Amino acid sequence: MPFALNQIDAELVTLDRELLRRSIRSVDTPCGTEIQIGGKSLLAFCSNDYLGLANHPELIAALSEGAKRFGTGSGASHLISGHHAIHDELEAKLALTQAGAIPHARALFFSTGYLANISAITALSLIGEKTSIYSAALNHASLIDGIRLAKAQTSIEVHVFNHHHLAELEEVLSHDTAPNKLIVTDGVFSMDGDLAPVQELLRLANQYDALLMIDDAHGFGVLGKHGYGILEDQTICSDRIIYIGTLGKAAGLNGAFVCAHEKIIAWLIQKARPYIYSTASSPALAFAVLRSIALIEGNLGQELRARLQANITLWKKGSTFNRWNRLKSDTAIQPIVVGSNETALQLARALDQLGYWIPAIRPPTVPKGMARLRMTLSAAHTTEQIQGLCKVLSDLETSLPKS
Repeated sequence: MPFALNQIDAELVTLDRELLRRSIRSVDTPCGTEIQIGGKSLLAFCSNDYLGLANHPELIAALSEGAKRFGTGSGASHLISGHHAIHDELEAKLALTQAGAIPHARALFFSTGYLANISAITALSLIGEKTSIYSAALNHASLIDGIRLAKAQTSIEVHVFNHHHLAELEEVLSHDTAPNKLIVTDGVFSMDGDLAPVQELLRLANQYDALLMIDDAHGFGVLGKHGYGILEDQTICSDRIIYIGTLGKAAGLNGAFVCAHEKIIAWLIQKARPYIYSTASSPALAFAVLRSIALIEGNLGQELRARLQANITLWKKGSTFNRWNRLKSDTAIQPIVVGSNETALQLARALDQLGYWIPAIRPPTVPKGMARLRMTLSAAHTTEQIQGLCKVLSDLETSLPKS
């Protein structure tokens, strides 16, 4: 047997022993709050489908119509022959969603948020001869990997900061002589559910001549009067901002976009290798995303955001724990930190047996000793479903043995 296979076996045994091995569960039904896995019915409190649009009839019809009008595939990368007129229309609309926050805004459409983040960071690190990147400690893996790739392709300095204690960030910025500085942060932190202090980060960016990149994967569609995300919600406006919006969560489809000053987007088209060398997303998808944005910014979107907020309030009032720590969050992400990997897995299994699906989140996704249930709420959850979960979790906290 090759050395690699023997080594993999040994590493997998270690992961099993440390309760860190991941597994895949296949869902039999469309995305929703009520799903089936292997014929078993479960209430899902783990999806990022925050507005309940992933199985919306209008988006199903739009995707079908898009395929009839534009075909199923793009055929090539954007810079060869894969960029269709419907991509132009979508990017123009995406830019409009951020036009109140970013002067001279232009947008680029990507197949995933991971690619969008990697593309933006690696391209922006190539501006000038020296770059410093400042990364929030709890940033998503795609941001971390983008910084790692940037560091591999050019000489950059990387600084990690705590978004709760910006005095340390300011201290380092005040002594930084690099001409190109980039501050990178999640908008809504995906494992804790809290918001980045974007107004204060922008103040620092202005004072120390830095760009500010915000990955708003869990904010677009949910935050702001029209669902345009954290910039609208916080009334932010600056040409220093690079905004990343995700379309596979609240928007109910797939893809992502980078929105920034038109000169920055022009630079990405020249230097962002994942954009240059990836096959463009299906034009049918772009057509459906346009319909999703119309729903998000219209009356339905406002109704769904209000319903989601009501569900968040209901959950926070009904969930109280003595042994476990429900992190402070006003967003749809409501984590319950239980500590050990064993407890998190034990709790997830118990919930599964009772008809609830909330997977255990363990290191390296979260810090060691901070294993949790990453519970998420949707506008599609009912009052009865949320109240039932509160009761079940309260009973489990009392009945499950301490690890």
